[in-house]
Amino acid sequence: MSHVHVLQHPLVSHHLCQLRDKRTRPSEFRSAVSRLAMLIGVRATDDLPTQPITIPTPVADAPCHELATDIGIVPVLRAGLGMVDPLLDLIPDASVWHLGLYRNEQTAEPVGYYDKLPKKGAPNVALILDPMLATGGSIDMVVRRLMRWGVEDIRVLSIIASQAGLDRVAKDFPHIKLFVAAVDPSLNEQAFIVPGLGDAGDRIFDTPQND
Repeated sequence: MSHVHVLQHPLVSHHLCQLRDKRTRPSEFRSAVSRLAMLIGVRATDDLPTQPITIPTPVADAPCHELATDIGIVPVLRAGLGMVDPLLDLIPDASVWHLGLYRNEQTAEPVGYYDKLPKKGAPNVALILDPMLATGGSIDMVVRRLMRWGVEDIRVLSIIASQAGLDRVAKDFPHIKLFVAAVDPSLNEQAFIVPGLGDAGDRIFDTPQND
């Protein structure tokens, strides 16, 4: 799995600790998601192509490099929305395209409900944002959709992945790059990552589900 990148950094470990803690308040949870998304985003974009330019400073001309590719940010609704702002802070000129999926609670399979991607105009690089990569089913659907759209460079940014989900995506799409902050060993009977952090969307938006 040469295209799987697991971040190793003290700040990642620190913010993951807060994210996993069930006592963390929604506002603190959102902040931790944002910080981790920023750290993952920096790692996931460290090989983007650039082109040399010369710009005038107040003192003299200076050689610089600017991005030389079209980038699209693709949050998977709804939990992926919590990772958008830090990526836009890093790449203000990126476009944002939404794909909506919900989880069938009986089968744990993803069901698509929102897709407004145009027929043309696919970006050169697409960054898929989804905090949790559990079974890999949602990422599978999104990757296939982006491939049909014409995106050639697809990168997945997740905070926590299960080993099974990571293995599935890496096997099915060996050409894409996956960037995660942590890999957890297993899934429970409800296909939630263990130990994980619960439902990322519910914790981001403070919408706990009643039993």
